[in-house]
Amino acid sequence: MERRQDIVLGAVFTALGIAAAWMATSYSGAGGLYPMVLGVILTLLGAVVAARAIRSGADKERVLIGAPVKMVTAIAAGALYVALVVPLGFYTASFLLMLFLPIALGFRQGLYALIVAVVFMGLVYLVFSVLLEKPLPREALVSLFGTGG
Repeated sequence: MERRQDIVLGAVFTALGIAAAWMATSYSGAGGLYPMVLGVILTLLGAVVAARAIRSGADKERVLIGAPVKMVTAIAAGALYVALVVPLGFYTASFLLMLFLPIALGFRQGLYALIVAVVFMGLVYLVFSVLLEKPLPREALVSLFGTGG
């Protein structure tokens, strides 16, 4: 059962990735670059899942959710993140999610989580604000201190 599910799921993600990348080619200018890259990544990951399932000879049942409390925690964190993006701003809400979700899920090295969150947010800033020049929700801290932005 597991093998067949993985093959079908991999094929579905591969098809979705191809469709997304193909649709992104119709976007004007550089606006289609980001969705095209995401589509290609989705295509590759879907193909890897399907290929691994095809190569594996095992077809055993698996537990759908191994840690239901952690799943509920992640869903709640995702919902809270979506609710906080507009009032706090994209970067602040994303930084808080990157910092607190690993800790809420049991990761106990706070300094490492902080370093990963800072590096990740730096990369997100470079991609969205510098490379793609995409406007994001205004940061609450910028509004609070009355500076431009």
